Amino acid sequence: MGTLSLSDYKEVKIPVPWGHIAGRWYGNRKERPILAIHGWLDNLGTFDRLIPLLPDYIGVLCIDLPGHGKSSRIQPGMHYSIYDYVIIIPRVKKEYGWSKVSLMGHSLGGIISFLYTSLAPHTVDMVISLDIVMPMTPEPKKVIGSLVQTIEKHLEVEDRQEKINLHEPPSYTMSQLTEILAKGSSNSVPPELAKHLLHRQLSKSQLYPEKYYFARDGRVKFYHRTQMEPGLTEELSKRIKKKPYLIIKGSKSPMIGVLSERPLSILRENNPHFEFHELDGGTHHVHLHGAEECARYIVPFIRRHRPPTLTSWSLTAKEHQLNAKENRRQQERFLERRKNNHSKL
Repeated sequence: MGTLSLSDYKEVKIPVPWGHIAGRWYGNRKERPILAIHGWLDNLGTFDRLIPLLPDYIGVLCIDLPGHGKSSRIQPGMHYSIYDYVIIIPRVKKEYGWSKVSLMGHSLGGIISFLYTSLAPHTVDMVISLDIVMPMTPEPKKVIGSLVQTIEKHLEVEDRQEKINLHEPPSYTMSQLTEILAKGSSNSVPPELAKHLLHRQLSKSQLYPEKYYFARDGRVKFYHRTQMEPGLTEELSKRIKKKPYLIIKGSKSPMIGVLSERPLSILRENNPHFEFHELDGGTHHVHLHGAEECARYIVPFIRRHRPPTLTSWSLTAKEHQLNAKENRRQQERFLERRKNNHSKL
């Protein structure tokens, strides 16, 4: 079996009441894919380096969250919320008629995957979480300060957007944008990899031919984050039970810390399908700069919990024969064991 190709995809637009969810469906479109969800202020380009390393018998549907990438913005006057993002998963399921969903999420996408899986575990068959476990729980004073700032900044962005309807937003050269992205991510996205995130969030300036401006919705910077006390995160973790769950952490990232220890312990408890791996030197965008290292854990996990079917498009005639031979060998071994057991009676 081979791996996915970054050039083999179908652009999709999933209708929603405020517009559409944009996405790219890579590879096999005959079977249910893995649904991949990016992090805060990113877009589906975050998976560009990981996609070509994944097995080609199963497709991957990468989406842009509302207000990000090529997806529609919510209506003017509205405020983005983590719970609105969580509802994107059942919206996608409904669009394609899936009874189950396989999830892969980075950062905010991993939080969305955690929340949805804990609320509807019977509809999820596996989760891959990249450098996140659950919503972070800051100290109460920090929560209050964050809420105050969110309200004020959100209203400032709304006022600015009204003016932008008349005037183009600030624009930059590609070199400047690369530096802005690297600085904004605390160098989690190195300059040489910035192109993977920039290609879906820029618009060309009509005033300056060599410049571009950010086209994402500025309101997403100040979305309503869920603030959970430890008891709630523990109860949510318990609902996931023995669901196949893979977490990959970057060793240099602070996103999985002391507050994650108890939920991690619950997820690991009595779950033979739970995996946790830490990549040495990894930053928060560990899947982007360390795609090969991540794939060493992700590919076997996928093969175990979403194995290829005999009708999968990537199975060649030779592979069909090998599978048939293996099935016959297993049947022969089973019959031989039964025969031996009967002879002992």
